[in-house]
Amino acid sequence: MPARPDNAGDGRGQQPGTGRAGARLRLARKARGFSQAQLAGMARVSRQAVSAVEAGLSDPSLRVALALGRALGVTVEELFGPATPDPSVPVRALAPLGGKGTRVSLAPMGESFVALPLSGATATRAGFAPASGRVSGPQQVTPLRPHRPTLVVAGCDPALPLLELPLSLLDPPVEFLWWPCASWEALNLAAAGLVHVAGAHLRGQSGDYNSGPARELLRDGADMIGFCSWREGLVLRPELAAQVGDVADVVSAGLRLVNRKPGAEARCVLDRELARLGVSGPGLAGYDTTATGHLEVAAAIAAGLADAGVASEPAALAYGLAFVPLTAERFDLLIPAGQTGTREVQGLLRVLSSSWLLGQLAHLPGYDVTQCGERIASLPPT
Repeated sequence: MPARPDNAGDGRGQQPGTGRAGARLRLARKARGFSQAQLAGMARVSRQAVSAVEAGLSDPSLRVALALGRALGVTVEELFGPATPDPSVPVRALAPLGGKGTRVSLAPMGESFVALPLSGATATRAGFAPASGRVSGPQQVTPLRPHRPTLVVAGCDPALPLLELPLSLLDPPVEFLWWPCASWEALNLAAAGLVHVAGAHLRGQSGDYNSGPARELLRDGADMIGFCSWREGLVLRPELAAQVGDVADVVSAGLRLVNRKPGAEARCVLDRELARLGVSGPGLAGYDTTATGHLEVAAAIAAGLADAGVASEPAALAYGLAFVPLTAERFDLLIPAGQTGTREVQGLLRVLSSSWLLGQLAHLPGYDVTQCGERIASLPPT
């Protein structure tokens, strides 16, 4: 059905627009890859109506606002509501919400709201991810949609997916793809030109973080940008907290481990502690298991598949597990020199200092974002 012309503001009903309505509409449209004409067709309004709202020349009528919201898959409040949310709203909880400061997902449901605490399994992104291509032969992939600028990041920090939203709101937008892996693997992928950015928290021989390993692999030079800091240590079943104070207690009690892959700094931390004790790792129950990341270590312990493992404090807190700190670590983003000027990396550098991202990271228990977006070092070619 052809688009039906409509005025942006026709005087009927409530005027939901604000001074920033046009900017929010434009960002939402571009984040989804629509032209003004395409959005107008889906909403069955005129392109002139969309253009007038985006330019700030007119507020939309309630009917037009509802139609635009439906076409973009967002609510009228998200597009045209107040710039700051209400300080609080009553909710119905899908599970016990926990104490003050617990992170939740909030969603309108009829005339009220429901809340789901972001802890345990709900703190992660489980489920099928949308595909943008399919394998059609050896080393061949058939795209399933037009190509879009996409920032590819490898690393183990489960907070990295928080980059996706601010990147999608850039003008023009940048998509986000995260490959969760150990720090050494991330650096090797960056050295091979397979990712734009490697996230790492590797302690070098001199005790500093990331610069030594990065110099070793990124021979053409790199920028080292801060992301966050955390404590790494033993993650334990809560009932073990009173009897385990270090790795020696894990060994003497014969507790079953869940380990990380070779190349993960968490595995190196465990190996250093075992070497100090003169204990052979392969002889311990569970030493040869390999979990992909910090949250996976915590999930295995919470599920009763293991008693202890080494992971970050935020992962332990997300699953309500006990934690014994062993070391403080810094997680940096390593950007190879050849990637610095790309549109994707320039987009990343813009969003790292955004108030939204800093706020989200700061409200993750156990995260220190003091150096987020700060240039830690510029590593010269070697």
